[in-house]
Amino acid sequence: MATQQARALGRILVAPSVALLFLWMIVPLVMTIYFSTLRYQLLNPGTERFIGAQNYIYFLTDPAFIKSLSNTLVLVGSVLAIGRSMVRLMVIAPFFVMPTVSALVWKNLLMHPVSGVFAWVAASLGFTPIDWFAQVPMLSVILIVAWQWLPFATLILLTALQSLDNDQKEAAEMDGTGPLPFFFYIVLSHLARPITVVILIQTIFLLTVFAEIFVTTGGGPGLATTNLAFLIYAQALLQYDVGGASAGGIVAVVLANIVAFFLVRLIGKNLDT
Repeated sequence: MATQQARALGRILVAPSVALLFLWMIVPLVMTIYFSTLRYQLLNPGTERFIGAQNYIYFLTDPAFIKSLSNTLVLVGSVLAIGRSMVRLMVIAPFFVMPTVSALVWKNLLMHPVSGVFAWVAASLGFTPIDWFAQVPMLSVILIVAWQWLPFATLILLTALQSLDNDQKEAAEMDGTGPLPFFFYIVLSHLARPITVVILIQTIFLLTVFAEIFVTTGGGPGLATTNLAFLIYAQALLQYDVGGASAGGIVAVVLANIVAFFLVRLIGKNLDT
C-alpha cells in the first residue's frame, strides 16, 4: 500500500514537468501542421488561404526534394562508414567545437584553394590544388561533419573497450587465440551494443546537419550539397514559403521517425542477444 502511494505521489509531482514538456513539443508541431495546409507567403501578407495537401504534393514532387534526400542519405551513410574504419584515429577534441566554427576552420584554413593547408601541401608536391567546395562539394561536407562527430563515437567505444572482461582476455591468450580471431569474436562481439547505440544517436543528429552546409557551400553548387534540413530552410527564409517549408518539416519528421523506428528495432535485437 505504501509503495503504491509513493508511486502515485511520484506521478503527481512529475506531472507538471511532463505536461510542460508535452506542450513544448506539441504546440510547435500543431502549428507546423496548420501552416503546412496554407498558402502562406511572407512576401504577400494577408493572402493566406487553406489549400489542403497541395504543399505536400509540391514538396514531394519537387526535383530538389529527391536530390536533397539522396544527399542526406549519402551524408549520413558516409560519415557512419568512415566511423567504422577510422574511429581509433579520431581524437575527442573536435566534438567540443561548435559546428559553425569547425566549418569556418575547414573552409578558410584547410580547404581554401589558394591559402589553405591542403592547397599548400598539394603545391609543395607539384600537384594542382583542389577547389574543394567547387569540385567535390559533397565530399568536403562529409569530411567536415565526420571530423566533427566521429570523436563522439570514439568516446563511447573507448569507454566500452575498458569494460572488456579481463578473464576473457586471459582465457583467449591461454587458448592461443590470434589477434584477428580475438578482435572479431571477442572485441567486436563485446562492442555490438555500443556500436548500435552510436549508429542510432549519430543518425538522428546527421539527419539535421545544417550549419556546416550553410557556412561552406550554401547548399550548392546548385543542389549538390542541399539536404532536407537546408531545403526546408531555403523554402522558409529564402523563398519565404512558410506553407511549403512547414510541409517539408512534417515530411522530414516522418522520415526521421521511420529511420529511428528501424534503428530502434535493430538495437533491440542486439540488446536481446
